Amino acid sequence: MPEYDLLVLNGLVVTDNETGEFDIAVKDGKIAEVVPRGSLKAHTASKTIDAEGGMVMPGGVDAHVHLDEPPLFGKGATADNYETGTRSAICGGTTTLITFAPQAKNQPSLLACLEATHARARDNCYSDYSFHLICSNAGPQAISEFAGLRAAGISSLKIYMTYEALQLKDSEILDVLFEARKQQIVTMIHAENGAIIDWTIKKLEEKKLFAPKYHVTSHPPVAEIEATYRAISLSDFIDVPILIVHVSSPSAAQHINDAQRRGLPVYAETCPQYLFLTRKDLDKPGFEGAKCVCSPPPREGEQDHEGIWQGIENGTFTVLSSDHCPFLFDNHEIGKKTSITAEHPNGHFRYIPNGCPGVETRLSLALSAHRLQLQKFVEVTSTNAAKLYGLYPKKGALVPGVSDADLTIWYPEGMKEFTLKNEMLHHNVDYTPYEGKTLKQWPRYTVLRGEVVWAKDEGGLLGKKGYGQFLKRGVSSLAGSRSKEEWNVEDF
Repeated sequence: MPEYDLLVLNGLVVTDNETGEFDIAVKDGKIAEVVPRGSLKAHTASKTIDAEGGMVMPGGVDAHVHLDEPPLFGKGATADNYETGTRSAICGGTTTLITFAPQAKNQPSLLACLEATHARARDNCYSDYSFHLICSNAGPQAISEFAGLRAAGISSLKIYMTYEALQLKDSEILDVLFEARKQQIVTMIHAENGAIIDWTIKKLEEKKLFAPKYHVTSHPPVAEIEATYRAISLSDFIDVPILIVHVSSPSAAQHINDAQRRGLPVYAETCPQYLFLTRKDLDKPGFEGAKCVCSPPPREGEQDHEGIWQGIENGTFTVLSSDHCPFLFDNHEIGKKTSITAEHPNGHFRYIPNGCPGVETRLSLALSAHRLQLQKFVEVTSTNAAKLYGLYPKKGALVPGVSDADLTIWYPEGMKEFTLKNEMLHHNVDYTPYEGKTLKQWPRYTVLRGEVVWAKDEGGLLGKKGYGQFLKRGVSSLAGSRSKEEWNVEDF
């Protein structure tokens, strides 16, 4: 019998803290050995991959993905379900997703929302997966269920400071943060000032400005900057870790960096749309700009991109996620074109479903940019998400005997450049906002728990629906509350 299930030989192995020429042995779905190149020559395996000249990294962990979500805003429904979204993920090198289990305002229970989301995902996934709870009704029942979420393997949730259907008042945010501190739950915050956005929308409508490009105008940077500072202030008051999601503004990032320098457990996420798109992508003829409508929107141009890249490099941003929130473009029933009416033949920016697809392109876009050191790339696309959300070192690492054998194997440097086209992708969306981008890398292999689920030159998609497993998560292994003492109002 072969000694191992899989050998990966002759590659340049990159983790968040080490780069070197190592060979990897896999047994029973786990990393069995990571040893100097050539050490496994005498060993046998059921399958061997020669990664000569290529890069071998832990599988990608994308912790911000929207799949098969019930419509919460009246119009639009996500185009990808758990089958198509996780299929797209592994074809792009991502082996673990954390998606959202959304709670509507009229739903008192978070645990019921969790079970409903389990039902949609169960036996449908190509990748491994877990959930964040979206808390939009922070009533007594929801707050009382935080301990039950932890028992169910959920250690994170998301709240919103904007959108009427999801927005919490500051007092409700404090209720969430207070209980999250007790239960060691990481709170993700969509930080935009809803009142500023609503006021700006009213002013645009008064001038009869409805085109997709005005979505950017309706979400001015000040809305993100103010809400980011306020979220940090509230979390500092309660002394609890938070993550500010999809940061687009370098000025907002500066608030986060300042908080981190003060020792606060404030983490941040950004996304490819804030590195590769600008407001000009929304200013296209007719309705075309709707393809890039997301919130916060892409900002001005190279200067903003540079500020976000620098934030990744200097550690302000803990994770680079996709915020994959897919809607069909050419669809009037559930897609972007639900906003087109006789009165608004080019749509009304206010009603365009917010979000862009990107789970499959996240890794290749970032790696092809040749901007990040390889260890930093692994850190922000895999390891840090695993650490922050209680999956490390099972995920995001290559620790023998401990880590799942999740690998993304890339081509050698100098792979022939190619132009990205939506027809190459495996999502259930009729466009990609990155159409026409020149890429210099794409995963050659994706390995999930020892199984080769994607082989670009050997049949493409090899994984099977249902192979993906739900992951029960523990607490974050990144820094949490500064004090271990119970929060005491008399301290203030």
